[in-house]
Amino acid sequence: MTLSATGAKIKPMTYSFKRAFSSSATTPEGEVAADLAKDPKTGASMFDQVARRYDITNDLMSVGQDRLWRLQTRKKLNPRECEQILDWAAGTGTSTVEYVKSGADVVACDFSIGMVTEGKRRHPDIDFVAGDATALPFADNSFDAVTISFGLRNVNDTVKALSEMRRVTRPGGRIVICEFSRPTLGGFRQLYNWYLRHVLVRIAKRAGSNNPAYAYLADSIIDWHDQPTLARLMREAGWENPQWKNLTLGIVALHSAVNPA
Repeated sequence: MTLSATGAKIKPMTYSFKRAFSSSATTPEGEVAADLAKDPKTGASMFDQVARRYDITNDLMSVGQDRLWRLQTRKKLNPRECEQILDWAAGTGTSTVEYVKSGADVVACDFSIGMVTEGKRRHPDIDFVAGDATALPFADNSFDAVTISFGLRNVNDTVKALSEMRRVTRPGGRIVICEFSRPTLGGFRQLYNWYLRHVLVRIAKRAGSNNPAYAYLADSIIDWHDQPTLARLMREAGWENPQWKNLTLGIVALHSAVNPA
């Protein structure tokens, strides 16, 4: 059970996502297809469908680089014993497990009921909560740090989500965002975009995952903000001193900032 700095239990607000996120656009094969409008109902349903094979597919698509990215995220977050940490877009809890090893008290939160259910099945000792990034089910100043990996670009209002994360973070607390970004070398960026458009979906198909979900993944990466733009949006949401570090030639960037004291 998660505790606040005063020892009081953090009580997530009641969220009923099964009803709110039940409708979605589907293909003739019954696969959910999201688009760049990023409707949360469709997005949650899409991730529900890919939950069981999500981590395996990601490992294949990134050629194992996702493990390095998670390691770098943990290093930057630097979770400490007894800290209260929110891991939003936690999925099945792959990243959350690493934070828990530090002795921190971590809440894994995701807007997909399927992800939360699968995560709880795999990691019954971790607190999983269903929650929308634009309306987090936690009280103000609940956490020492918040982190989000590969989920921010799936939210339809980036600044609102970043503001919500700041609301639940204590003054002086920190945020670490690991997200796909803009490769820094022009020639490599063109090659990478070709890979996203033509190879990624084929890998997802071989892995037995939802093909439209990974077509959306390619579109969402290409359409996403570059590093300076995301830093500007973090400032707009009230975060202080946003910085970033490129990983794998800018395919991914680690953004970090502090909640003003």
